[in-house]
Amino acid sequence: MAIATLIAAGRLDERLLAAALARLPGTRLLQWIDRGAAADIECEAELAAIRSAYEGWEAVDVVAHPPGPRGKRLLVADMDSTMIGQECIDELADYAGLKPEVAAITERAMHGELDFASALEERVALLNGLDQAVIKQCLAERIRPNPGAATLVRTMRARGAETILVSGGFTAFVAPIAGQIGFDRFEANILGARGGKLTGATEGRVVDSRVKHDVLVEARARLGLAHEDTLAIGDGANDIPMVREAGLGVAYRAKPALALVADARLDHHGLDALLWAQAIPRAEWVAG
Repeated sequence: MAIATLIAAGRLDERLLAAALARLPGTRLLQWIDRGAAADIECEAELAAIRSAYEGWEAVDVVAHPPGPRGKRLLVADMDSTMIGQECIDELADYAGLKPEVAAITERAMHGELDFASALEERVALLNGLDQAVIKQCLAERIRPNPGAATLVRTMRARGAETILVSGGFTAFVAPIAGQIGFDRFEANILGARGGKLTGATEGRVVDSRVKHDVLVEARARLGLAHEDTLAIGDGANDIPMVREAGLGVAYRAKPALALVADARLDHHGLDALLWAQAIPRAEWVAG
């Protein structure tokens, strides 16, 4: 027996609910979380069968869970193309007239076609000599949180969860975005700069897929949490170890490599839909 949360904001009427119940035998409505938007159904099928039955169906996002409490006490999230809608290094490269070259490397890295650390080194090298002040300009002009990001983070924090933004990007972007959205803390790479110009290299350890995974594991141990108490979300191949390690690993508008291994996909709704996945009604959300 398993629970599936159906999410179709503004569209989950009786007709759509009846069609959802008919897709799998032995399925019944368990509860409305928010009428017309999100509901839990109880299914006799295994989790993988539930995902297969509903994936891509009627623009409904479906999150399947084992029975039991669903509120998460640790959120670990990627930033670029997940918590924000942009890839910061691509946008920064545009100010140097190099966006197509850098974006092509980023895309291949996110699909898992390139080693992340090597791809990062290659892209950062192309920024050598760029005025450091461009970072602030890029933040102001181009970088925007994705819909529901702040509501997800602030609601989870209000309910006692720890929230960590962990990014293969750069602290110069991650620090202000973490503050804007409301994360407890962050981990990211440091862009080297001398005399107001970027050096074309990073400083210190590289935050790659292994570091992202380890941040989740270390926080879980420090907080004394069970595996099922954790939620991770990302969009690319670099997020696979972190997402697979979480009790609920979510692929957000994700590349195929991550979507294939995640517990759930969020393809049609904002990030705050993950509050419905935790059975939290909209009346209890903390607005971002």
